[in-house]
This record gives sequence, structure tokens and C-alpha cells, in this order.
Amino acid sequence: MADETLAVRYRALRKQYSDFGGDLALPSDEACVAAGLIWGEVDGNETPRILLIALEPGHWDTSEPARLDDLAIGLLAALPGDTWPVFCHLKDDSHERCYELFGASGTQSVDAIPGIGLIREHERLRKDQTFTWSMKIYTRLMHRLDAFHEQVYQNVKDRVSDKNDIIEEVAKLLFLESFRCHHGEGLSFECQGQRLNFREVFSYAYVKAHGALAVEQIQTAFDALKSHPDYVITADDGTQSPIFDPKTHLRLTQPRNYETLLEAIQDLGPVTDNQGRPIAGKDQGTLADVSGDVLGRVFDVFLRANFESKGGLGVYLTPNPVKQAMLDIAFHDIALDTKSIEELTAGNFRFCDPTCGSFGFGSVALSRLRQLIWVQLAAIPDAEKEPLYRDIIEHGFVGADSAPRMVMLARVNMALQGAPKAKIFYTDNSLTSRALKPNSFSLICTNPPFGTPKFGSDAKGQGSKAQYESNMEQILGGFRPAQQVVQSYNAWYNWAVKAWVDTGDLYKEHGEPIWPGYRTDLRKVSSGKKPRYELHPSTGGLALGSKPDRKDNWQQVKGGSIDPAVLFIDRCLQLLKPGGRLLIVLPDGVLCNSGDRYVREYIMGRKDEQTGEFVGGKAIVKAVISLPSDTFKLSGTGAKTSILYLQKRHASAEDDNRFLPEPQTDVFMAVADTLGYVVKNNIEDYSAGVSNDLDKIVGAYKRGE
Repeated sequence: MADETLAVRYRALRKQYSDFGGDLALPSDEACVAAGLIWGEVDGNETPRILLIALEPGHWDTSEPARLDDLAIGLLAALPGDTWPVFCHLKDDSHERCYELFGASGTQSVDAIPGIGLIREHERLRKDQTFTWSMKIYTRLMHRLDAFHEQVYQNVKDRVSDKNDIIEEVAKLLFLESFRCHHGEGLSFECQGQRLNFREVFSYAYVKAHGALAVEQIQTAFDALKSHPDYVITADDGTQSPIFDPKTHLRLTQPRNYETLLEAIQDLGPVTDNQGRPIAGKDQGTLADVSGDVLGRVFDVFLRANFESKGGLGVYLTPNPVKQAMLDIAFHDIALDTKSIEELTAGNFRFCDPTCGSFGFGSVALSRLRQLIWVQLAAIPDAEKEPLYRDIIEHGFVGADSAPRMVMLARVNMALQGAPKAKIFYTDNSLTSRALKPNSFSLICTNPPFGTPKFGSDAKGQGSKAQYESNMEQILGGFRPAQQVVQSYNAWYNWAVKAWVDTGDLYKEHGEPIWPGYRTDLRKVSSGKKPRYELHPSTGGLALGSKPDRKDNWQQVKGGSIDPAVLFIDRCLQLLKPGGRLLIVLPDGVLCNSGDRYVREYIMGRKDEQTGEFVGGKAIVKAVISLPSDTFKLSGTGAKTSILYLQKRHASAEDDNRFLPEPQTDVFMAVADTLGYVVKNNIEDYSAGVSNDLDKIVGAYKRGE
């Protein structure tokens, strides 16, 4: 009876695609699954294939992308890779969802599968002749890495204190594996007076044979290679940064743990093409043979599945549906913008996340960039696409974070995807870092820290409060003309005399200001005991360390009272090139509270009641998408947030420091109630059957609804 019900459900699903005449039943080892491939024909050419899957009730956990990949790869294993599907439609008795399969950004849900007249236009990145092999390795790596994490955490105890420490050790060994993959066989290192061959030592077979001695030698190899010049980046201010601090060492000591992990990442078997035929000279594949975007997905999924959220890495991880939606919208608009395409084609596209965490936004942006170059830039010869892509990812991807562990993970993440020179660096504060230059970036996607901390009333709490306010005062010096003098305070730019004015002891040994703030957009228009300041927006200025009073006189705010998110809006707009795009996650208060109205007017200008136009703002508001209150529950906050999408106004041809008076167009507004998961036991559970509303919202945005 159950089989009949499943067959009926599959036939009902098949009827939804009556225009697709071709089909092929797919046998499954799972009794709860009925599946098949369908395709159509347009102008004599077959369309890409669609995978249809009907499920018995109680198995909706298959809808989680990683599990769906497992199921799909099992169903398709016997088929040639060039007949694998592009889309999937999954259905049980009460749920259904559509997916784009095995894309450059991984399997992800979509609001609908294109009809027969459009599906051929949805080109795939299938020029990779080993794509099918890469996807099979993805599944194998995920299972093996999860098993290793559990082994160290539960069984073979080692010199790590928590789950996040294990993730860090995995990253270190993946870093070493990149040397085995990308450096010659002659690579060697010094150990106890001997010169050892790196490839010989760094293998699971060697560890199995030599035990503790091999561990000691691998630890020495890490110390010798961790500052290798191939992995040292140069930031825009000229400072150089390796991935690892000189004091960082491998902490794992148990040979069994080394053997298990090295076997997981090295024993990949022979490389095969999409038809399952062995590739000559590839009898034993390495991570270098796996598609870069697939390796990035391995890292991201492993990180999200195993981090500890409370006080751990969860603070830094933006949910995947949010990242995907933000980058989908951004690259959709970039692809339709002639000036943006010209900039990209010239190799001048630059991406930044100034609060990057593990660089999840950058990882998604990397895959979107690859897709844009290979699929949509038809005017560029194929031979020129790879050099263009390589040049952009080396010089055009920038990230910064104040957590050293996250910077390390971000650097390893990008190295796995073939971008070891991505300019990701540690900074005390991205609001003040000189390594981030004004008017430098084409696209910024970020989820900055927000909210002002609460402090206890006891002496310790008040001491922490005083320290926080002092630090904020130091930062705010670059965002405003300062009157108040505090210890270690900043200079401010006096527009009356066009010079930096020293208002405190703030200079380093060689007379250089700690944080000049570049320039302020506030001009002194009258002097005296109560000088008056007015706002004059510029392409490279800052101002939101102050706010206007009722008489429109801009007065500085106290450091302990301003939400850092407000400062990040200002800073990100400063960092963008004129015409650049910003997608930022913000607390709803900034967008709604009456007390933050000045922030909204600073962004888009004030509305002229006669013309209806907004005058004086720095940006055009493109979209506001409200997110569910549990979006960042793993981070320990239930704060209501939204995605704000801004485009910095273009600069005047006569004065590139001034903005063109571009009109504010209609703002796309949407509300997402669910993101395709619920938070249970400190994990994002995608098997609960809830919809990802961002799928439909992104689809509506692209259609101009």
C-alpha cells in the first residue's frame, strides 16, 4: 500500500511537467524514495534534465542540501556526468521544494524551476570535465571530516579543549595539504639536523609506519612552512600578513588522529571524467583536482556543522540562505549594469567584507564571480577568462576581522578555493583600519556587530563601561570634528583652516596621527563658544559620529550611546567606489526608530516636499528585506534584523568628491518569515519542512515585482 501511495505521489509530481516529454526512472535503494529524470526538447535540442523525487512521509530531512546531494549522487551514480540534472523537485505528502543542483555555490533552493522555454538559457558550469568526480569526493570528504571531528572530540582525546579547537587543527593540516598539492616534489624542511622531504613525511602511510616520530616531524614542517611567501598577503596599506602567527603551532599529538585526517583528505582514489573514464596520469587524485568551489563548500558545511555557538564561532557565522540571497541580488544587478561589467572586464572589480568572520560572504561572491565570468561574459574569449578571474581574486577580494582565529579560518578557506592571496587580514577595528581605503570597492556584503553593550552597576561593570566608552571615543574621532579633549584622543579636520587640528595626545613616535579619519563631511560655518557645523556629503567623508539637533546643527554623540552598526553604514559607504553596492545586515531599529531618522536622511537625503525628490543623500536605497527574529539565534540574539541594499551615488564629472543628484527610485520591500530551517539544539535544522522565503523574495526582485 505504501508503494502504491509513493507511486501515486510521483505520478502527480510528473504531471506538473507535461511539457517535458523525456523521462527515465531511477532505481533507489531507499524504500521511501521514488525518483526519475525528465527532459524536453526545444528547437531540436534537449533541455537540461530535472530530477523528480517523491518521498514517503517522515523523511523530509532529505530536503537539507547536503543530504539531498547524498541522495542525488546515489541515484545518479550509474549515469554519465553530462546527463546529470540541473534542477530537482522534491515532494512528500505535505511539503515540496525546488532546487538548483550542484551549482557553483552548491545545491540551493529556488522559488521555481524554469519552464521548458527558459530552462536551456540556464547554462551550467559544466566545462569542468571532472565535475561528477568532484561531487562524489565532496560527499566522501564531508562524511570523513565529520567522523574525524567526532573521533577527536569523543574517542581519541588530544591537546584540544573544545570543538572549535578541533576545527582550527583541521585548518592547519588543510594548509599543509595545500603544499603537497601545489608545490613540487622537492619541497623539504629542516628537522633535528636532517633535511626531510615534505611529501614523504606528510602522508597517512608515513604516519602509520612511524607514529610519534612522524607527528613530531609534521609539527616541525608546519613551523617551517607557516610563513611561506605564497601565503603572505599585502594589504592596501602595504602591511604584510601570513596566515598564522609565529606563536601558532600544531597542537594535535596523537598519531591516530593524524593518520585518520590525512587519509581522509589524501586517499581520494583515481580521478575520472564526467563519463566515468579514468583521467590519464591521475591514478591518485588530490584536493588540487577537486573543483575549487566544491572545496569551499566542504569547508563551509564542515564549519557550520561542527562549531560551538555559545561563546564560539557561531557569533561569526551568517546563515547560508542569507548569504546566498544577498549575493544573488548583488550579482543580478551587476550583470545588468554596463558600467559594472566594463569595470569587471577590465579587472577592476573589488569585493570587501570589513567584518568578515570566516569570509562566508566572500566565498559565495567568489562562486558568483566565476559564474558571471564564464557564463555571462560571452564577449570575452575563453582563453582570457581564467587569467581575468585569477587577477581579480588575488587583488580584488578583501576581508578584515578582529578575531584572529576567524581570520585564519577565512584565509585557509580561500586558499582551498585557489585564492591564497586574498587580502584577508586581522585588524583591531575595521572602522579605523588604514588598510581599508575610501572609494576602493565595487561591492561590500557584511554583517557587522550591532547593539551597545550593557554593563553591571558594580565597580567591575563600571570599569568595563568606562573602557568601552574610551575606545569608542578614540574611534569616533575620525567620524566627527571634535571639541571635547579626552585622553589619547584624535585630531579632527577643521574645514575653516583646511588642516588637521591636534586636540589631545594622540601622535605616535614619528608624528603620525593614530587614526586621522581621512576627512569629515561636517563643515564649521560659524565659530565662537558654540560653533555650528553643517553636513556637506562627499564621496570619501564620514560624519555619523555626530547627529543634528533640532536646529540642524550637528553635535557629536557620546561613544557609549551610538550603535556600531550606524558607524559601519558610514564607513562602508566611504569605502565604496561611487556607484558601488552595499548589502548589509542591520538591526531594525536603525531603519525604523524615530531617533535614527537622521541616519536614514544621511543615507538617502531629505525629501523635498515640492518635488518629491530626496536631496543631499549619499546613496540610493534599492531594497529592504526583513529577516525572521530567529535568524541569529545561534549567536545568542533574537534581535530583529533586515538586509539593507544601497547603491552609492555616482560622482560628478566636474568634482569627483561630490555626488550627482541622482533620483531615488522605488524601493523593493519584502518580509521573510522563515529561512528554510529552525534552530534546534544549537544547530540549524533544515529538515523541519519550513519554507525558505528568501527564495521567492529573490525571484520577485529579479523579475522586478
